[in-house]
Amino acid sequence: MPETKTRETKSLSLPIQGMSCASCAARIEKKVGEVPGVNKVSVNFGAEQAAVEYDPETATPDAIVDIIKNMGYDVPAVQKTFPVEGMSCASCVGRVEKKLRGLDGVVDVNVNLASERATVSYMEARVGLPDFRKALADIGYSVPDVELVEEAATQEAEDARHQREYRTLQFKFASSLGLAVAIMTLGMTGWIEDTTTAHWLLLVLATPVQFWGGWQFYKGTWAGLKHGYADMNTLIAVGTTVAYAYSVAVTVLPQLAASFGTELAVYYDTSAMIIALVLMGRMLEARAKGRTSEAIRKLMGMQAKTARVERDGIEQDLPIDQVEVGDIVSVRPGERVPVDGTIIEGQTAIDESMISGESVPVEKKEGDEVIGASINKTGYFKMKATRLGKDSVLAHIIRMVQEAQGSKAPVQRLVDQVAGVFVPVVIVIALVAFGFWWLVGPSVATLPTEPVLFAMMIFISVMIIACPCALGLATPTAIMVGTGKGAEMGVLIKGGETLEQAQKLNTIVFDKTGTLTEGKPVVRDVWVADGVDPDEKTLLMYAASLEKGSEHPLGVAIVEYAKGKNVALKPAQEFKALPGFGVQAKVDGHDVALGNLRMMQDAGLDVEPVREKVETFGGEGKTAMLVKVDGRIAGIVTAADRVRPESKSAIQSLKQRGLEIVMITGDNKKTAEAVGKELGIDRVLAEVLPADKASQVKRLQDEGRFVAMVGDGINDAPALAQANIGIAMGSGTDVAIETADITLMTHDLNAVVDAIELSRRTMSKIRQNLFWAFFYNVLGIPIAAGVLYPFNGVLLQPMFAAAAMSFSSVSVVSNSLLLKRFTSSRTA
Repeated sequence: MPETKTRETKSLSLPIQGMSCASCAARIEKKVGEVPGVNKVSVNFGAEQAAVEYDPETATPDAIVDIIKNMGYDVPAVQKTFPVEGMSCASCVGRVEKKLRGLDGVVDVNVNLASERATVSYMEARVGLPDFRKALADIGYSVPDVELVEEAATQEAEDARHQREYRTLQFKFASSLGLAVAIMTLGMTGWIEDTTTAHWLLLVLATPVQFWGGWQFYKGTWAGLKHGYADMNTLIAVGTTVAYAYSVAVTVLPQLAASFGTELAVYYDTSAMIIALVLMGRMLEARAKGRTSEAIRKLMGMQAKTARVERDGIEQDLPIDQVEVGDIVSVRPGERVPVDGTIIEGQTAIDESMISGESVPVEKKEGDEVIGASINKTGYFKMKATRLGKDSVLAHIIRMVQEAQGSKAPVQRLVDQVAGVFVPVVIVIALVAFGFWWLVGPSVATLPTEPVLFAMMIFISVMIIACPCALGLATPTAIMVGTGKGAEMGVLIKGGETLEQAQKLNTIVFDKTGTLTEGKPVVRDVWVADGVDPDEKTLLMYAASLEKGSEHPLGVAIVEYAKGKNVALKPAQEFKALPGFGVQAKVDGHDVALGNLRMMQDAGLDVEPVREKVETFGGEGKTAMLVKVDGRIAGIVTAADRVRPESKSAIQSLKQRGLEIVMITGDNKKTAEAVGKELGIDRVLAEVLPADKASQVKRLQDEGRFVAMVGDGINDAPALAQANIGIAMGSGTDVAIETADITLMTHDLNAVVDAIELSRRTMSKIRQNLFWAFFYNVLGIPIAAGVLYPFNGVLLQPMFAAAAMSFSSVSVVSNSLLLKRFTSSRTA
């Protein structure tokens, strides 16, 4: 009976939240059991745990988690970001991700070569940082003791580590270059006539470059060989060692080399200069990569170090970490606001450009919130601390930027797969090219030297030029710079997937109230009927006196407007509210009422003389409130939600970019259409209940549209989640912000234009980087292999191959850094 090979299975234990009964557990078991590769599922409702047995070659933990989440349940996972040392190219990324994903309890992994960090989502009860550190050590990488947390000191430690790495590379490059130039000079000038002496001197000069300057390549290669993989370190180490070892053989055993009929030439200059040029590329790359995370350093540097706290009636300066929620904090003009809080005394203007990207200071008074790290420009005030440390707005922003910079665009996953097989393929190509030129080369072209030496140079050139550094840096550097630039402008983008999706948008849906408009009504007209006694000021006094003390938005608007006009209000007696209609009372001895047309009709008044005026106001998007004085309609006060000043320009900018604009609102059709007409929006969805907003977005998607939803309220959260891209105003609720893919830390809708344009520019940079990285290898490898040599004598020397390889990586990072020049439409 033939032996049956059984495939290895793995088990996964997942916590599940949101189950309400045993039938939930049964549904999860059924749905997860249908996933290809899942062999067994057991869900314990009481323990809120799922045990899954699966085939790792077919199913993945993150796919299983996605199924459970799509059913409406939550699988809580801890997310940790930490540095990984020893990665050198795109193929390293794939190996680190594969190793970490193989750990029981790990749900998802994203590794960023540019920032040299891994972001891991995992089940804390089953796995943790010590397991990650051990697993990576097994394949030759290390996790330093410094973990990434929301503390400036930790970031400073990371920066210091990068600075040490840069200085080490700088010293190694300068020393190696000096020795390489000396070797080339001696070899070209023939300064020492005795060949044997010259060769031994060159050996002495080249050896430190080979084994001290190039030690990191040997170290990386050995780590790879121990664990069965090859990367860019392998290509450089093997390529330079071939040239160096051949030269050592000629130097030490010249008679043996001569007996084989081999030319007594050495190639110390080749190996030394290649190592020097690659070190130069690494040095420039390290310097450029350091600039990609400037945004986080700037944000962390904004945090105040101390706060002036009032305790027991005494003001004292305390370190920021000693401030407690509820403390009273004093802030003087010119100082940074130390923590998030609410003003309890005084008024001022606050520069919140570090949060919102807007340079105009924001007026603040008692009851207004202030954000830690913003700058107090003018007045002295006292505030009550409300959010500290990791709960602060600044910490939230830093956390979002860190997560975004550690994320991966979908296109990068394809690049990582290519990089995983790239190095072995290159080694095969190099060996084939070597064999061809050694054995067949003399029959297809006239070679400038011995076939074996020519073949060796071809082998080295192919190995050196094909390093996949540029491929690994193409996407993450652009994402890091793009998301960092967005944070500087008050545009927080959740990650690479959002960037990639945003470029596909063709429809933007705006919620009206609080997004396109300011979210609170203001008085627009005070109209006095013909032939009545009260003038405009008296009519306004009657209406405002009725509404004094009202919490209704329309009443508040009338009272504020009257105060702004310096109208003195009078007491209202025998006050009576008629819900849905209006209010009535005696004011200054007169019977006064304020309400809608229906209220006046029910009171037996003739409304025909004012009906046309009411309908005209309604067509303009205004709410008309009729004022009755002593049994006659004396006039009308109108109010409307004011359109934000920048809304129209933002809508026009988006339309110019080929996007269709849709407005969605619960307002009546006439009011909605009036606002739409004012803003130049052709498609208006009116009288939409909050619960139906998501279904309206879904309907647009069913029409084949790729939709972004812009909103700010808690009732916008389902629509933000339904949209392909959810964009939340930072002034909105936490629920809306958490649901969204992009958060705008400003009221200015031109930030929507910035978000979409920045996404498009970032993806454009990614495409450029990938094109040149692939083009460089597709073009460079055949030339290095000597494809053109038989036809026109074109050959890529190993040293030029090393220079091209180094500059390709630097050019990709430099191209990404050009995103720093992106200018906000709010300041252009």
